[in-house]
Amino acid sequence: MPLGAAGPLAVYRLMPSARNLRTLRLDDSLVDLKRWQFQGDDRAPRPTVFAAEWTGDPKAREAEFVSDCPGAPILGGRLADRLREDLEKSGRLLPVRVEGSPAAAYLLHLVDQVVDCVDTRASSQPKKATGEMQRTVFRPDALPLALPSFRVPQFPVGVQWNAWAVDRLTGLLGDDLEARPVWSEDPAVKPHPKPWGF
Repeated sequence: MPLGAAGPLAVYRLMPSARNLRTLRLDDSLVDLKRWQFQGDDRAPRPTVFAAEWTGDPKAREAEFVSDCPGAPILGGRLADRLREDLEKSGRLLPVRVEGSPAAAYLLHLVDQVVDCVDTRASSQPKKATGEMQRTVFRPDALPLALPSFRVPQFPVGVQWNAWAVDRLTGLLGDDLEARPVWSEDPAVKPHPKPWGF
């Protein structure tokens, strides 16, 4: 865990806030990403090429945490550069082609760290199609605290974020970022009732 990280252990789902922000939606490259997330390197090629288009009001401000897809976090290039050293512990930062934007203006955080840290007895049964769990309980002793983000085998298409990384991102983005609690060891922090929904 990085220096300065403190407080109770917690895991979050991140997405742009519901404020009037423009976000990016991946094209068919999202299908390749999900196939790789489900099947792994042995059965599906690791995607390296991504393209996206803007959604939302064209007059609205463009988000810096740009994607609301749970398995495909996209960050503005400046934001990604500020966090690059930590983010690359979890996976790669790959350019996303966006018409009218420079090549490295947006980067997809391809999280390849899959960590078996879910308490399956205390968690909800994963949905058959996606693995999504309404209630996820983590084993504190197995959480990968040195990583900002990770995936779990039960729900490989959802990126989970450790609390210290959420604190850093919130410090940079403020109200432009929505952090939905998935789990916390602090009983005062209630998990979001639908952390992976919209």
